Amino acid sequence: MAYSDQKMSGSKVTALVIVALVHIALGYAFVTGLATNFVKKQVEKLNTFDVEEPPPPPPDEPPPPPPDIPMSPPPVVSPPPIVRNPNPPPVVINTTPNPPPVYNPTPVVAPPAPPAPAPAPPAPPAVSKAAGLKGNPGQYFGADNYPPSAIRAEEEGRVVAKLTVGTDGRVTDCSITTSSNSSALDQATCRIAKSRVRFSPALDASGSAITSSYTLPVRWVLPRD
Repeated sequence: MAYSDQKMSGSKVTALVIVALVHIALGYAFVTGLATNFVKKQVEKLNTFDVEEPPPPPPDEPPPPPPDIPMSPPPVVSPPPIVRNPNPPPVVINTTPNPPPVYNPTPVVAPPAPPAPAPAPPAPPAVSKAAGLKGNPGQYFGADNYPPSAIRAEEEGRVVAKLTVGTDGRVTDCSITTSSNSSALDQATCRIAKSRVRFSPALDASGSAITSSYTLPVRWVLPRD
């Protein structure tokens, strides 16, 4: 009996829930349908009243000019003349200067001191009496001492020799100052002067014999038969 009562109570509760859900659905549908109809009716009312905008006012006409002031055209303004500069400014080119050279000082070596000059030779003593020839030197430059090569070449001429005379009167040196254009005659002149020509030596102020020089001219003439 108790089991039957419980089963019947459950069926009633289920039926009541179903009935409640049905009522809720019907109420939602009713409310939704009424709201939709109301909105449609309000829209139809708004569409029935069209408001026309008034036309725009006509534009204002400019007032006529006063009769006393004559109309005149506006002044013509000319643009200022274009002035061209005949001397345009120079073009400045900015160049980067080269860096200064790196200076590497090098040690300066002083040159060696020049050698001391050689002492000047002593001045020759003043000649009080010049050297003089002994005898006739022409006899030594005759046909007997004529160089054979000069005879074969038929050479002759004048020779001037500078002789150095020592303190003993002998010739110690000989140099040709004027040549005969024959080497055989020039060489024979100095050879004979050193070997055969004799002098009395030159003397200084105190009467002592000194070395001196003497100029000896010699003319070589080919021997004639």
